[in-house]
Amino acid sequence: MSVPDPSEFSAAWVSAWNAHDLDAVLAHFHDDVVFTSPLAARLVPDSGGVLRGKEALRRYWTEGLRLLPDLHLTVERVYAGVTALVITYRNQAGGVVDEVLVFADGLVVEGHGTYLVEP
Repeated sequence: MSVPDPSEFSAAWVSAWNAHDLDAVLAHFHDDVVFTSPLAARLVPDSGGVLRGKEALRRYWTEGLRLLPDLHLTVERVYAGVTALVITYRNQAGGVVDEVLVFADGLVVEGHGTYLVEP
């Protein structure tokens, strides 16, 4: 399988986030990762919501944790594909988010933060 064990990965991922341990979170990501998020478009306006490379991701998430010191995630579901995992979680504000993570050689090479849209 091209993705890591879904249960183990999601448990380590949420544990790192809830500890606000960016080094542990970023250990799952390739140096040349591409990550998209509408929140990144707001926090890093010149990105257009597209972050390229682990250091850009570190800067974005460092700012996010600064602005959300009470950040806490609860995993609700995990979906596994051939090369991707989708982690559905609820954040500290009750918002529902899907993190779509595409893997190569055990590391995330592409990620997408997607947010529930109410009709």
